[in-house]
Amino acid sequence: MAIAKGTARRWVLLCFCMALTAGIRGAELGSFDSDGTKIRYYAAGRGEPVILVHGFMASAALNWSIPGVTKHLAEKYRVIALDVRGHGMSDKPDVPEAYGLHMVEDVVSLMDHLKIEKARVVGYSMGGMIVMKMAALHPERMKSAVVGGMGWIDAGKRRPAFLAELGSRLRNPAFKACSASWPALTISEDELKSIKVPMTVVIGDDDGFLKSTVEPLMAVRPDIPVVKIPGANHRSCIFKPEFKTAIRDFLDETE
Repeated sequence: MAIAKGTARRWVLLCFCMALTAGIRGAELGSFDSDGTKIRYYAAGRGEPVILVHGFMASAALNWSIPGVTKHLAEKYRVIALDVRGHGMSDKPDVPEAYGLHMVEDVVSLMDHLKIEKARVVGYSMGGMIVMKMAALHPERMKSAVVGGMGWIDAGKRRPAFLAELGSRLRNPAFKACSASWPALTISEDELKSIKVPMTVVIGDDDGFLKSTVEPLMAVRPDIPVVKIPGANHRSCIFKPEFKTAIRDFLDETE
């Protein structure tokens, strides 16, 4: 019997994620409906909940399991990593209106689904944008936040050139729609100043976002600590041992 390409691809991803989480004690896979979109996630470990939000064109497995972040954090915390809509094993809408703030609400819906009142939330790259926006909109659901590989993109300024350039080169409809919705994830200077959630930024010292987004953040919020990972760029940072350590140290400090 022939299997549709989309179905086969989902089974491959499912088996891949099962293999990745098999060696993590208590690992489990699940899904939930978020306003009509199915969102997949996996959970591992025990303790205080920590939610991981991956970057653009990645997945929970690629961003967190393969680099060993999940295993490292699951030694002490209950780690829950979702596949952001349009990515991994989650549904993939092809219109920008299905993304934007919906990606923030997916995190909240995940917490509701798992009956988690408040959690520590960690995001990388686009996931960092989602976490920053969540801190502005839903601070009551967050105990602390780690923004990785990202800083502040000012909602009051024109859309950064790198976002427009990236969108023009994409061919995947879901990725293209997702990137077109990013202006909805930016926050104003007033919103940035109003964030009270304990927060840190972890970024490679050779990451282009350091100058374009983190330095503007530091100018407005010098109280938010920034950890720079030596010799790391945007792609390699998540594989550095110092990256995992910086996240774990901040979570422990704000416990």
